[in-house]
Amino acid sequence: MTDDLHYRVLKHLEAHPDGTQRDLAKALGISLGSTNFCVRALIDHGWVKVQNFRRSDNKLAYAYLLTPQGIEAKARITARFLQRKCAEYEALKAEIAQLDAEVRSQSKP
Repeated sequence: MTDDLHYRVLKHLEAHPDGTQRDLAKALGISLGSTNFCVRALIDHGWVKVQNFRRSDNKLAYAYLLTPQGIEAKARITARFLQRKCAEYEALKAEIAQLDAEVRSQSKP
């Protein structure tokens, strides 16, 4: 799993601990099988724990809770994610400036 996917999964589970894997798959735009693989990997890392509970309609449901290690991992991943996005932003800004300069130089008579 990539840092981006780790970040997105942890962020979603933190915000929606009682959501289903189907909800998570839809929110992330990945298959249900991939979602299951990701959630299991996070559980194996000790970053997420699963808690069973019963809803009023007697269907078995789960809550996905970030562990203290999961919260720390999310903070580290978030910092790396932010650093990478800032670098991408700076590179994009430079590319836009270069393209703008090219357009301006080509449009002068």
